[in-house]
Amino acid sequence: MRSPVQLHHSSDATNGFHTLQSTHDQTDGLIKRVCLTRGMHVPEHVAMHHTHDVGPDQCCSSVVQMIHAPVESVWALVRRFDNPKVYKNFIRQCRIVQGDGLHAGDLREVMVVSGLPAVSSTERLEILDEERHVISFSVVGGDHRLENYRSVTTLHASDDEGTVVVESYIVDVPPGNTEEETVSFVDTIVRCNLQSLARSCTNRQ
Repeated sequence: MRSPVQLHHSSDATNGFHTLQSTHDQTDGLIKRVCLTRGMHVPEHVAMHHTHDVGPDQCCSSVVQMIHAPVESVWALVRRFDNPKVYKNFIRQCRIVQGDGLHAGDLREVMVVSGLPAVSSTERLEILDEERHVISFSVVGGDHRLENYRSVTTLHASDDEGTVVVESYIVDVPPGNTEEETVSFVDTIVRCNLQSLARSCTNRQ
């Protein structure tokens, strides 16, 4: 019996965000290099961070959120590896278990709300670039179904002095689920988080 991973299917472009479809740039054996910002006008470092090497039984996707707030205001929330609850509503509890949450290699333990196909997640901070506004983490343990999950979130200024948030990820497709189901589920979580981020930043102004 298939173990469902998706919550529901959502449209790709509403409420100031859209999902970027995977674009396969080149293939090296079984590894596909996928650029998720192709066709977007983004800084070079943003495009680099959202290019993933996708192996067999893996998938990747990204979501873009426009926020009518300055980059520094948005970054003040996004950079909080120690307190993701500030805008991620699916997190019930978070505590730092190694380091101070400010350096690559630091670890946090996250407890998620009921109703999701997960209980807990141990996550490692991979990147915290204060100058270029980049944060990345990977899932290294816990009770969940999203193995080898890695997320990258970048912020850059939009033409109207707002902020463009791009969050991409790569993850294994869980046994019993399809790539489409996995992407639909994870995109839904990411999209909800970024909508919450937009509301939080707007309310703080």
